[in-house]
Amino acid sequence: MRDFDVQTIEIGAPFDVAFRYIADPVALPEWTHAFRSASEGRATLATPNGSVEVGLEVRRSREQGTVDWVITFPDGSVGRAFSRLVGIGADRSIYSFVLLAPPVPLERLEGAFAEQAKILGEELATLQERLGGRGIEPAKAEVSHGGVS
Repeated sequence: MRDFDVQTIEIGAPFDVAFRYIADPVALPEWTHAFRSASEGRATLATPNGSVEVGLEVRRSREQGTVDWVITFPDGSVGRAFSRLVGIGADRSIYSFVLLAPPVPLERLEGAFAEQAKILGEELATLQERLGGRGIEPAKAEVSHGGVS
């Protein structure tokens, strides 16, 4: 079973505009399904069992074009997501998102991770629309190493 997913979209917006939006935790509920609210340091996630308060650290580097999230759950487990934004012209950016399997036992992961990857594609399409998408579908990067089959 694969334990990661990489998806990429083209955004029809300048790097600075896209970076400010993506790196702002307050904007997460506007383009993601899981975040009901978010701010620096805290977030409320929607789960199948109701809402849960989590710690949220946003690690951002404009210089490197990276926006990474560290989510600390009430039980102390930690989830991470990694992303990179690259400006490729005055009004174009490429955004790649690396989704890792959540910190749960493998038997609970079966099927759930595939669903998360599908949701990520929907979220990236929403982000693309909000920031000026070019009308292309989010693309999955095919990576043959690093995953578990």
